[in-house]
Amino acid sequence: MADSRQRSSRIFVLEPPPILTPKYSEYMHWAKTRQRARFNLATSGVDACPIEELEFDPRRLAIHGDNSYGYMPLLAAIAAKAGVSPDCVVTAQGTSFANYLAMATLLEPGDEVLIEQPAYSLLVDAARYLGAQVKRFPRPEENGYALDPAAIRAQISPRTRLIVATNLHNPTSVLATESSLREAADLARSNGAQLLVDEVYLDAVYENAPPSAFHLGPEVVVTSSLTKIYGLSGLRCGWILAEPSLARAMWLLNDLFAATPAHPAELLSVAAFERLDRLRERARRVVEADRAALDQFLDAHAELSAPRTRFGTTAFLHLLDRPVEPFLELLRSRFDTSAVPGHFFGMPDHFRIGMGVDHEMFLEGLRRLGLALAL
Repeated sequence: MADSRQRSSRIFVLEPPPILTPKYSEYMHWAKTRQRARFNLATSGVDACPIEELEFDPRRLAIHGDNSYGYMPLLAAIAAKAGVSPDCVVTAQGTSFANYLAMATLLEPGDEVLIEQPAYSLLVDAARYLGAQVKRFPRPEENGYALDPAAIRAQISPRTRLIVATNLHNPTSVLATESSLREAADLARSNGAQLLVDEVYLDAVYENAPPSAFHLGPEVVVTSSLTKIYGLSGLRCGWILAEPSLARAMWLLNDLFAATPAHPAELLSVAAFERLDRLRERARRVVEADRAALDQFLDAHAELSAPRTRFGTTAFLHLLDRPVEPFLELLRSRFDTSAVPGHFFGMPDHFRIGMGVDHEMFLEGLRRLGLALAL
């Protein structure tokens, strides 16, 4: 989210015409109107990266550039990072739109989609908006939110056209094993379906990072961006990895939505790719300090339960002794501290907090969370 000094004061009241069904994301509306607090634990990515970190000469900026179907220097940079051909890359305005474009290309109204539970709500919202029949496969808390191919197998049917998972898992930051992703891809292939893996958080695996799931087979489609782990949300640099014929179909469909991207953002994104390792290390120090503080906090508060992950910028906390919504209202109103209600992920007795923005703010937010728990 943008700095509060730069945000518009407008708050849109959602009052659709009476004959229309509202078409919007409840979570995004909440994030834009209710997330802000002095101690903001409701973040999902690292702190915004200063433009100076890109070491970009502003005299190189241009309003217009050659972009028939993708700006080639940016396609090449994404392809080199992922270890794929540029023909497999489709750029998009952030990961959320990448997910939407991928689903819109792959699905027809009435197609069945299997989506993990708990899940980032925009994945579910997008599938439903496209007219898909959404089914869920569980990533149970008692199993550490692991991606379990047996759970997919139990829900898949001849009507299934798409399986959707996140890695790292949003909201828990749990890392899926390569074997589980491979088996999920095999299930998709044997059913004539695709596997869509949102990898926007995967670059927060700082040691022994796994390769992209895209390399598991032609039935795998991957989405990601520079938003969450690099602090470059404002560039809206997202992408899809897909087999070349499918990538071409996505480019053509995108002509209906966003035919020409903002070229200045493409130029800055190319500069960012030239410095990705340094940008990731810049944020890593804060993320790891926050995680260590969170582990100590959880050790001291038996009324909370959460998986202890090594990587990622989000944590999903189970509040064991009281309802979550009144507790979060108390946390916000009395302690000026915000967190994301778990009902946005289909888990109303949980809430999500974020790491990687400002360590001192995070420490104070945890302290205030502890004060609210003591009431």
